[in-house]
Amino acid sequence: MPVKIGISPIAWQNDDLPDLTAAYTMEQALKESREIGYTGVERGQRMPHDTPGLRHYLDINDIALCGGWCSGNLLVNDLETEKKAVAAQVEQFIALNAPCIVYAECSNTVQGDPATPVANRPKLSRDEVTAYAAKLGELAKWMEGQGMPLAYHHHMGSIIEDEDDVNWLMEGSPTEVHLLYDTGHLRFGGADEMAVLERWADRIHHVHYKDVRPKVVEQIRASNGSFLDAVIAGAFTVPGDPEGCIDFAAITKKLAAMDYAGWIVVEAEQDPAKAPPYDYSKLGYETIVAACQNAGLDIS
Repeated sequence: MPVKIGISPIAWQNDDLPDLTAAYTMEQALKESREIGYTGVERGQRMPHDTPGLRHYLDINDIALCGGWCSGNLLVNDLETEKKAVAAQVEQFIALNAPCIVYAECSNTVQGDPATPVANRPKLSRDEVTAYAAKLGELAKWMEGQGMPLAYHHHMGSIIEDEDDVNWLMEGSPTEVHLLYDTGHLRFGGADEMAVLERWADRIHHVHYKDVRPKVVEQIRASNGSFLDAVIAGAFTVPGDPEGCIDFAAITKKLAAMDYAGWIVVEAEQDPAKAPPYDYSKLGYETIVAACQNAGLDIS
């Protein structure tokens, strides 16, 4: 089965740091993404929010909706309240044939707080993660019953960040809770991204290819910087950047071996003044195409 290659528009339009990308438009993001060769884009906050408007917006740019972020609040909401909170997005993503909703717990995350060190993120015990996983499982079962898979995004600054967190979440949840496998967040969080891929291959439904610059990550850790400090400093980059450190060739070979047939999405927020979005997104695309060809992984 072939994979599809998509991109998040975050390199052109950063939702958390809009001033960083003020010189760019969402229209430019979609136009240039399609010119490069990407066939899908994840939903950005500066896209139309209504379903007919978003459908038209994607259609005129000849690009599909390949997922999108959902800020979860399941730690503080009861199940029925959370269902109501995400129902409109579920309905919209079904209507637009998206592959999944990218869900992450945001009720107590520090990822968007420039004043809080990423090292001070909320940390739950194993028992607490297990209890959360069971509750998340009920939400995922409901969502899948509607026809929309939930892919959980482990994320820097949140309760599910490091390898233990991911393992506990997957162990404690039913198979309806899928995993969004994000290489950059795993490496930044101190995880072994290949070990996570091998252990949870049967749960991975969506993939983000994101590299990290180790020296920048070390600097952020040493200076007690925030997640947004890390973004501005250039902690993340695209596959193919010589300053990166992740072996995407090996990861792609593993995806081929496990018959992965979903989306591979480039998501690498950077300062566009240092990393021009078109150039870096093109580099990421070409690197993924080459890796897929070498791994015998067909691209749709």
